[in-house]
Amino acid sequence: MTKEKIIGIDLGGTHVRAAIVQHGQAGPVTSQRINAYADTATVLQQVFDNTDPLFTTAVKAIGIGFPGLAINGVAHDVYNIPSWTEVPLQQLMQQRYKVPVQINNDANCFALGEYYFGQGRGCNTMVGLAIGTGLGAGIILNQQLYSGKAGCAGEFGMMPYLDKFYEYYASGQFFNNVYHIDGNRVFENARAGDAAALHMYQQLGFHLGNAIKTIIYAVDPHLVILGGAVKNAYPYFKNALWQQVQTIELKKALQHFDIKVAELENSAILGAAALHYNL
Repeated sequence: MTKEKIIGIDLGGTHVRAAIVQHGQAGPVTSQRINAYADTATVLQQVFDNTDPLFTTAVKAIGIGFPGLAINGVAHDVYNIPSWTEVPLQQLMQQRYKVPVQINNDANCFALGEYYFGQGRGCNTMVGLAIGTGLGAGIILNQQLYSGKAGCAGEFGMMPYLDKFYEYYASGQFFNNVYHIDGNRVFENARAGDAAALHMYQQLGFHLGNAIKTIIYAVDPHLVILGGAVKNAYPYFKNALWQQVQTIELKKALQHFDIKVAELENSAILGAAALHYNL
């Protein structure tokens, strides 16, 4: 992995986090709360304020991931930051720091981080599935990140499913949407052995298994890596998920196929930096 210093930035709906990445390792992470409902310039300045302390002449590039679409260096429709409907983020960052800047969707960065530094190392084709309040995915196809012509590839959560779409049933939204209960409470109840909570997780596994079947039909990957907050509950829905995946019609697709749980602590930051390895 390159010895060059690259700043990786993870821009979320509440915080911006960043670190210097070198030799495949993330240094100390800086974090700043952002005012997500402020105007475009104010949020951008908060990104600058968190990045400036890390930047030196030794930094050779910057990568930034965010929950939205990245099209030709422009950040579109950033989730939880209403003013960021169309921000020329790459250009603005390059003007300030005078180094190459790459931007991409945060789920793509998660997948890229896992591919270069985590469970996906050495894998030819894989999908990183970020399961939190949403269901995002990044696709590594023949050892390259595949974002599609408009940055929309991997939006499996938006695919129609039952009476809604996959994200409604196969993400952290599931518990509130279907059972009207907070997911954190379900997790704590499941840890205590509560039968109702464990049943809810089995249902989540059923729906997520169907989502992964769809991913297999579309991409035929060697590996799916589960990330996001829901990954911590994997033991509670693992069996139900695999049972449903194994109902796939094309049994050969399950040969040399596996599902793993992400273990990287800062995969989004590492993946943002790795956008430069993927050029």
